[in-house]
Amino acid sequence: MKYIWLYVVAVIASLGGLLSGYDTGVISGALLFINESWNLTDTTQGILVSSVLIGAVIGAATNGVLADMFGRKKIIIATAIIFILGSIFCAFAPNIYVLIASRLFIGFAVGIVNFVVPLYLSEISPKNLRGTLVSLYQWAITAGILFSYFINAVFAPAVYNWRWMLFAGVLPGLVLLIGMCFMTDTPRWLLSKDREDEARRVFAKIEPDIDIDSEIDNVRANLKSDDSGSVMQFKLKKWMIMPFVVGIGIMFAQICTGINTIIYYAPTIFKNAGFESNISAIYATTGIGIINFLMTIVALFFTDKLGRKPLLYFGLTGVMLSLIALGGAFAFADFFGDNLKWVTVGSLITYIICFAMSLGPIGWILVSEVFPLSIRGRAMSICTVSNFVFNFLVVSSFPVLLNRVGGALTFWGFGIVSLLCIIFVYFFVPETKGISLETIETNWMKGVKPRDF
Repeated sequence: MKYIWLYVVAVIASLGGLLSGYDTGVISGALLFINESWNLTDTTQGILVSSVLIGAVIGAATNGVLADMFGRKKIIIATAIIFILGSIFCAFAPNIYVLIASRLFIGFAVGIVNFVVPLYLSEISPKNLRGTLVSLYQWAITAGILFSYFINAVFAPAVYNWRWMLFAGVLPGLVLLIGMCFMTDTPRWLLSKDREDEARRVFAKIEPDIDIDSEIDNVRANLKSDDSGSVMQFKLKKWMIMPFVVGIGIMFAQICTGINTIIYYAPTIFKNAGFESNISAIYATTGIGIINFLMTIVALFFTDKLGRKPLLYFGLTGVMLSLIALGGAFAFADFFGDNLKWVTVGSLITYIICFAMSLGPIGWILVSEVFPLSIRGRAMSICTVSNFVFNFLVVSSFPVLLNRVGGALTFWGFGIVSLLCIIFVYFFVPETKGISLETIETNWMKGVKPRDF
């Protein structure tokens, strides 16, 4: 296999996604038992769950420049250390305030890893494999979520159960830390720092048949034509408006269609729908995690074959219909009676299937593709900040909406957002399948419309 080293690098880096997914999913089960320990109000529950998102906003906002300055590899290593320490702090938290602070600290790493790993994967990938390898990051996120659900199920009957759940994040953190110490940085970043000899060695490793001289010339040409090193120069470039519309817009679509209300609060939703015990709700949630993990494989195989936009159309349509059905289940709860929980399970399964093969991976693929090399780290940082701001607003308000507005109106609202996102994809999102990063940048500079890429 000529790409063997490329796949090794991609798998190791994608462990960052596994950690992000783990710390996203683990709170869903832990929350049930934390609430029993400290009897939290719905507002405090929202703060605890969303505290990781506040940290993520800070992490994403402050590290784009650092990724461009110090390289993608060093930043990934730093996040691994933060994940390890944060997991330890959470497990030994003596009260809810320390636990919230510890979750905020972990969120700092989540914010960094969610832009730096897709950035890393995008820049090491050949154009014919870029969609697949960046999708690997989203697959790793789903693996982390699934891992967290399994850990929740294993420790649910244990003494100090939620502490063990949160502590288990130390293990994947150690694997990522050790693995990245043996990896290299991306050839495109190395060239941006005039380290051509190192870039040549990396190109030769990850893509043995490549014309290295031609590839280096293309990267250097784009670096030369895009003289946007300062933030002020970058803001003044009119051709950069559309890439930001695409990047921030697809982050809105990924989050504001409600995915993390399900990932964070699935056991709570199941209990509201009729599952009587914490453990049965956690087991039902584990099934959702398995489906999420398996269906992301579809995106791995088809993003570089069918393209980004066809999968987005299919996925968003399915997400919209499943949200309408889920809202209907809560609206007619008396009619469904004891069957309400199974209607809820069916709607959530349909939602997860459609999201996992579309918005989940493709959102991160697009934001890793549409920006020029010289400011790609900062630009992805801005998009990631928007992702977590949207995430915080949705997740922190969800338990309040669920308790005070009701499940029907809440999920129907997400369904309306899904319809608006389908329209956005049609008019504003370019098809980037099979196009080199340098060509995408050139198309923006020439004013090519998204539908004409």
